[in-house]
Amino acid sequence: MQIQTLDTGTAQLSLRVYDATLTPHTSVVIGGAMGVRQHYYAPFAEWLSSQGFRVTTFDYRGSGDSLPATSHGGLRGFKADLMDWASDYEAVVDAAKAALPDAPLYLLGHSLGAQLPGFLKNQHKIAGLVSIAAGSGYWRDNAPQLRRMILYFWYVLVPLATRLFGYFPGRSLRKVGDLPAGVMMQWRKWCLNPQYSVGAEGESARLSYGQVSFPVTALSITDDELMTWRGTQNLINLYANAPRTFERIAPADLKVRRIGHFGFFREQFNNTLWPRAQQIIEGMASVARTTA
Repeated sequence: MQIQTLDTGTAQLSLRVYDATLTPHTSVVIGGAMGVRQHYYAPFAEWLSSQGFRVTTFDYRGSGDSLPATSHGGLRGFKADLMDWASDYEAVVDAAKAALPDAPLYLLGHSLGAQLPGFLKNQHKIAGLVSIAAGSGYWRDNAPQLRRMILYFWYVLVPLATRLFGYFPGRSLRKVGDLPAGVMMQWRKWCLNPQYSVGAEGESARLSYGQVSFPVTALSITDDELMTWRGTQNLINLYANAPRTFERIAPADLKVRRIGHFGFFREQFNNTLWPRAQQIIEGMASVARTTA
């Protein structure tokens, strides 16, 4: 694994590149969930690289290792929103594609990491998206246990805490993680709109999602404590002109008690869920070769 710094022109991003132990045949960029640092995906990224993939993970600006050292006050006043994070994603795709230009590049998006690709301007460089535990964040699409407190979260806790601290102090509150104010307030806007990101951002967002033509496969987890089956469908159907496939995975299918929103990337699933992601990517690549 190599730690790299990517200068996007507006931000310095921390990347981790896992070079394939074999000759790499495919590039994968892992887009992380909201508030989840890239090191969480390290075991899965290492495993995937051992299967012949070149894997890149990253932290969005203002999070994890991409928080500038010059930010002595932490995130207070740090300028970033979700469109900036989409630009970060885009820059990482550019870098990964440049490093392995003749190989197909796939995205594996966890939660937010499967929402932002609809905003990328370099969609032509992407061969497919595997969505893990992702869905619309619209509050009525949240899981029942989350819905019980989510309006308090969005209408009271988020505005007050963000205004008071100059960022969202999620670590202290044990919710989501520390986030730039612009990211949190824009995400709030999305989550209060029935059509989520495209409803909040308008027609240009709908058109951007509609331009996606690469295949999208969504893995929905039945015991996800944040996302529902309806929410997954509502998100993936924003990619209106993309070939879309849905799979439901239950803990009982794997003879385990729990998977949840974050469980896919735990090492206990290195013989079950992880190979399934590999199969999906290789299946997309096989279809692309036969139709080329």
